[in-house]
Amino acid sequence: QVHLVESGGGLVQAGGSLSLSCIATGSIHSINDMGWYRRALGTQRELVATITTGGDTNYAETVKGRFTITRDNPKNTVYLHMNSLKPEDTAVYYCKAESITVDTPWGVDGAFDRWGQGTQVTVSS
Repeated sequence: QVHLVESGGGLVQAGGSLSLSCIATGSIHSINDMGWYRRALGTQRELVATITTGGDTNYAETVKGRFTITRDNPKNTVYLHMNSLKPEDTAVYYCKAESITVDTPWGVDGAFDRWGQGTQVTVSS
């Protein structure tokens, strides 16, 4: 079983900073891209940032220059460092791991995606 466990959400004032982390647990052999998405109340889930195994990043225009995504491959962990937070950043933030392969008694198997349970980020004005 592979699970993604997020942490680091909370309440912060506008202009403040917050960091999220997400660790993938289980008999993981490899993970392709990892990323962060968010869903504000009454809206659809949207991409925030993604990062490849090699460290190439992609950001939503709304967070460029304020958010930084990083990952620690040996620890199967992805981070989101958020600066200059705005009230419109308020949302539930979800991490995603793509094309996960796992070690099994009969070899490497898988290539599936997983989502975390979500962590609330609230930015007060």
